[in-house]
Amino acid sequence: MTADTLQHAIATSDTALLIELLEDKTLPIEDVQTIYNTFKADKQLVGQVAMNLSLRTSVYEREREYSPIMVELLIDIASNPVDMGARWAVAKNPHTPVEVLRHLSTDSINLVRALVATNPSTPSDVLEKFFSDEKIVRDGLSGNPSTPAKLLKILCDDNDKMVRMRLAENCSAPKEIISTLLNDNDPDVRKAAQANLGGRE
Repeated sequence: MTADTLQHAIATSDTALLIELLEDKTLPIEDVQTIYNTFKADKQLVGQVAMNLSLRTSVYEREREYSPIMVELLIDIASNPVDMGARWAVAKNPHTPVEVLRHLSTDSINLVRALVATNPSTPSDVLEKFFSDEKIVRDGLSGNPSTPAKLLKILCDDNDKMVRMRLAENCSAPKEIISTLLNDNDPDVRKAAQANLGGRE
């Protein structure tokens, strides 16, 4: 892509072309910011910017793609009223600042709160508060490496297989909790617990 293509797309408000550009996670973050700042009242483009930030962020290589511009965009999108859906992308992004996660932890949309519950950057006091939230939010805690052990211990007995499954796969869960799941009544949970313990040896 040439700089002219971007300038032309912005000058003509060519939404289709701008979306196409944003679908490329190698688009320079400065260009993503330019598009966002120009069209921050456009719901579709705000959503696509949030998606671009998600695409370029790896949960496993958290430092990759980190930049002050990305953090700036995440902060702005979190409070942008034009697209509530974009907030879920901010809620799960490991580069989202703690104060923004705290703000989103009280979001009216349960999916946004559920994704904050899965974010390893969410502070433990917020995670503890989520434990008394509705089920979709509470369930997000089981796979979060930052969830306090006392909460994980309770989730060990959850009726939902997927909660116990995520817990069995949680590499930060204490060894004794994973050992308990070796005797789970579900074979998939037992297998995941076995693999987790095996990976620690």
